[in-house]
Amino acid sequence: MADKNLLGNYADMAYRIADSCQYPYSYLSKEWNDIPAWQKAARSKIFELLGYNPPACALKGRTLKSFEHEGLSVELVAFDQPYGPSTEGFFLKPLGAAGKLPGIVALHDHGGFKYYGKEKITAWPGEPEIMKEWKNRIYGGVSWASELAKRGYAVFAPDLFLWGSRRMLAEEVPAEFTLSLSVLEPGSVEYIKAYNLWCKEHENLIAKSLFLAGTTWPGIMAYDSMRSVDYLLSRDDVDSERIGCGGLSGGGLGTVFLAGLDSRIRCTLNVCFMSSFAQTVRTNIQSHTWMLHLPHLANYLDMPDVISLNAGSLMVQYGIGDHCWAEGGQQDSDGKLRKIYQKMGAQDYYRSAWYPGGHQFDLAMQKDGFDWFDRWLKK
Repeated sequence: MADKNLLGNYADMAYRIADSCQYPYSYLSKEWNDIPAWQKAARSKIFELLGYNPPACALKGRTLKSFEHEGLSVELVAFDQPYGPSTEGFFLKPLGAAGKLPGIVALHDHGGFKYYGKEKITAWPGEPEIMKEWKNRIYGGVSWASELAKRGYAVFAPDLFLWGSRRMLAEEVPAEFTLSLSVLEPGSVEYIKAYNLWCKEHENLIAKSLFLAGTTWPGIMAYDSMRSVDYLLSRDDVDSERIGCGGLSGGGLGTVFLAGLDSRIRCTLNVCFMSSFAQTVRTNIQSHTWMLHLPHLANYLDMPDVISLNAGSLMVQYGIGDHCWAEGGQQDSDGKLRKIYQKMGAQDYYRSAWYPGGHQFDLAMQKDGFDWFDRWLKK
């Protein structure tokens, strides 16, 4: 059902504008036949719109601690960012693994759960019940980044901008905005839930501040993700020619921009985050974070156009009955991606798959996704 109740008598205006977009930087636009020239021009336009051009900042990758867990060698690592706290992430690989392994940037979901980031997709000692409940609900009860590492990958699961180690510190925000947190014990279940709710209420303020400052939330997200690739490639146990990325929901959004903008990504798994912009305006605008919104992008490219810029192997997993997307928007994207890969002469590089259960990354989806990585990164 369309969101006409949200736009009232201006709904038709928004729909007509969305329908009029021609997407001149789509590879299906008649002028594009040279793939490298298309990638260069389209990426340049996206970077212009992202508007995030921070000062140079040395990576300074470092290991904070190391441990073994569930047959994996695990490192809690950190690297610096131009602004805000350093990024922390879990680097995982099989115990005893030798040589250079294929590497994966594993991106955590949004889910309205910002207290934790990397922990939502990795296994770690002393995992609290609230985290187990989260994984049972959307990940089939497992830590998918850890499960992927067990198959012979070097997996890096970083905290993204505003999650985990990169989260906003409530104690540094004026007290009148954090009254709901001040009476709770930091780190308690009650505090975590209240913090997540506070973050949800704070998103409008963050987005408005970033836009007015001259940058965008997607711009910072994309930069953070590409910096995670920088970290992977700084290691001597990762094969720079075999790098992939993947994620569910907000992590799927991260894969759209990371795969589309970073030529070092060779294989992509996008889970439950793919639709046309026009259908999203009509049916699912309430379902999505400000992370999705890049002003004026739809005047140049649609969502499937962005991820197709990678021109590498891509699997998109669609959820049947996914509350975040209209089926029509998902079908539109699937059809468009097929046409793009056909025009590139690379039909075998794109695969779509549809799963019951809605917005999740369950065990069946994980198996298919991991098999996709195996096909393209273990050669």
